Amino acid sequence: MSVSIGYLEVKLYIPHSHSLKEKRMVLKRLKERLKNKFNIAVSEISEHDRWQTGVIGVVTIAIDTRKADETLEKVVAFIEKIYPGIVKGYHKEIL
Repeated sequence: MSVSIGYLEVKLYIPHSHSLKEKRMVLKRLKERLKNKFNIAVSEISEHDRWQTGVIGVVTIAIDTRKADETLEKVVAFIEKIYPGIVKGYHKEIL
């Protein structure tokens, strides 16, 4: 039996954030929603000291590469749907 691991790194721009506290509140809500909707692992992985920029890492495990890729694409689409314009770029890998 073979499984695939999908990794996604998403760079976010949060223009309405004026403090680290505000940024953390937005990221916390986003991470909780992603975990609940997609059953994935999510963490802030970079840009911890910037008010309006954040980078989150997402990991999923699936039965094949197609399913892992599909899940990661749905994650990006979901982020863009609930926070339009927040995604400034992303990088995806399937192992």
